[in-house]
Amino acid sequence: MAVAAAANVAGTSPATSQPSPQTQVPDRGPRLDADLVRDFVIAGHGNLEKVKEMLEQQPALINATWDWGGGDWETALGGASHMGNQPIAEYLLSKGARMDVFCATMLGKTEIVKAFLADDPKVVDLKGPHGISLLRHARAGKQDAIVEMLVARGAK
Repeated sequence: MAVAAAANVAGTSPATSQPSPQTQVPDRGPRLDADLVRDFVIAGHGNLEKVKEMLEQQPALINATWDWGGGDWETALGGASHMGNQPIAEYLLSKGARMDVFCATMLGKTEIVKAFLADDPKVVDLKGPHGISLLRHARAGKQDAIVEMLVARGAK
């Protein structure tokens, strides 16, 4: 009974996990242009001026993701994070990008990283875009204290 109730709250049928007939998907307008998303994600790796310009022209890009293939999804924030590009990451966060553990690691947000690890110690082995480890994000951001913490917990 609890499963059925939970499914109804989520708007799905428990037997099929498909949207129930009464579920309405709101019209959010047209999808973002794929080339625009790809270019924004690429800019997020190292071109702050282009990031600013593109976001000013299309604010919906802030959390847009690009699939490089095989489910290797990345956002502009993800690119900035694994490149250790703190100015771009901080700018994107100030505009509403969603913080994740990889960004928190690169920026030296020790308490956030500790909270993730306390909740699930296996977080130490997570891989971000392109299979880049949490440890490499810490090194990219020159976060020596987090590097030490991750290595002490078994990160390789």
